[in-house]
Amino acid sequence: MSKDITIIGGGFAGLSAGYDLTRAGHRVTVLEADDFVGGLAGAFEAEGERLDRFYHHWFTNDLAVMGLIDDLGLSDEVMTNPTNTGVYYNSSVFKLSTPMDLLKFSPLPFFDRIRLGLLTLRARKVKDWMALEHKTASEWLRELGGERVYKVMWEPLLQGKFGPYAEDISAVWFWNKLKLRGGSRGKAGEERLAYFQGSFARLAEATADGIRAGGGKVHTRSAVDSFAQEADGRWRTKGAWGEVTSDAVIATTALPLVADMIEGWAAPDYLAALRRINYLSNVCLVLELDRSLSDTYWLNVNDPSFPYVGVIEHTNFMKPETYGGNHVVYLSKYLPHQEALYNMSAEETLEFSLPHLKKMFPEFDASWINRYHVWKARWAQPVVEKEYAKLIPSEDGPLPGMHICSMAQIYPEDRGTNYAIREGRALARRLAGD
Repeated sequence: MSKDITIIGGGFAGLSAGYDLTRAGHRVTVLEADDFVGGLAGAFEAEGERLDRFYHHWFTNDLAVMGLIDDLGLSDEVMTNPTNTGVYYNSSVFKLSTPMDLLKFSPLPFFDRIRLGLLTLRARKVKDWMALEHKTASEWLRELGGERVYKVMWEPLLQGKFGPYAEDISAVWFWNKLKLRGGSRGKAGEERLAYFQGSFARLAEATADGIRAGGGKVHTRSAVDSFAQEADGRWRTKGAWGEVTSDAVIATTALPLVADMIEGWAAPDYLAALRRINYLSNVCLVLELDRSLSDTYWLNVNDPSFPYVGVIEHTNFMKPETYGGNHVVYLSKYLPHQEALYNMSAEETLEFSLPHLKKMFPEFDASWINRYHVWKARWAQPVVEKEYAKLIPSEDGPLPGMHICSMAQIYPEDRGTNYAIREGRALARRLAGD
């Protein structure tokens, strides 16, 4: 039987669920607070082409997103290339893309380089991830690789990514990262990644167009204030834009935002559970330069004095000619939203960052910058703690017809477009079957 279904949030989970539910014959309305769809995959206009606000790529084993792309008839738009990965440590850049690079990684003694390589292999062989639930990443990585490998390689990355939560992060989260990167390699051991031409926003927009083509509705600038079940069992969703009624609601936003929407009727224990998971924010400084910083695509920063966890030179993957000849560099930082960097203006962020860039790349000069952009996301990364499985709320809410499909429920994998699509489509299949 055809149903009216309201989807709160126009990110990839909501869009992919809406796309499949529409194709199954349901009447779908997607409500997105921003003036664009895609969530963290929003884009902006660069010279000659659109660019992601926050850097994105896929692994070659990201099957869910490739399935959606195929359904939309856009498989020819996916670019797959080998990439260069490096580590910035002790004021030097070290390549770390292949097994041979690892053997040359001089910050570690030779025996520890072998331990580091074996650590990755051992991690990929873990099948029962639940056995890691009771361990933190720091405990597990020390067990596998020893103290020196942990101090040089893993501790700086954990601290750079999670800051005050670094010692709380689950071993499961780190295991999945090692497994994913190890499974996206070519025959020579090089890492291979995929990108959607014209920005990830194009895929989000194509999915939204697919919903509309099937008779559904996608509304932007439509923030939801509340949703509640009426006496007749239908759901009423309200905002400054008006209201809509439906047989079911799927909320895909951050869990604390869902709690705010249902605070008028949900039990205190349920609201507390939705607010229990912590989130980090993100600041992303995007530079359009007249020349390249380096030949490295993805530079992990293992230096606590550098304020960003990664320096990603996007045009070492896509050609600079795509963006009017500009070399595009992303500097990314996850942090609590109360920190000073998150609350700086764009101009302050750039001025703060320039001396650090100069230290990392001594030849760099501010005159290289043609344009710059600063993007911020309040709900960018759930903090995946030890025994995280116990914190994840069910997809089914406390009343019939309420469902949640958020990035914080993606586990043991980490949030990302591939898994948002996988979970959105899985929920759609279940609801369509019901």
